[in-house]
Amino acid sequence: MKLDINEILADMLNAVKGSVKEDWAVIKKSANAFIQSKKDRLELLAIMRISGEISADFFDKRLADEKEILTSELHSIAILNKVAAQNAANAALKVLDDVVNAALRI
Repeated sequence: MKLDINEILADMLNAVKGSVKEDWAVIKKSANAFIQSKKDRLELLAIMRISGEISADFFDKRLADEKEILTSELHSIAILNKVAAQNAANAALKVLDDVVNAALRI
């Protein structure tokens, strides 16, 4: 399965958008920058998991790390409270997790 990281990142941003709803206009630019800054790392992580180079446990731990980082980044935007930032980060990283799990089922 060939991963289209740009499509995945767009889906991740849509997940954030759906999570923050009316605050999207305020955080759109920053959220996009946060997600884009992780592009290479997330792509490598997904490819390594799908190819079996890393275990599910290692992948899950790295995803948890990425969620913490993204939560902190999103929380730095004053409009979002801690729960909203955490929910947005969870929604975004769930997209990547779902893509990888779907690829592993193929």
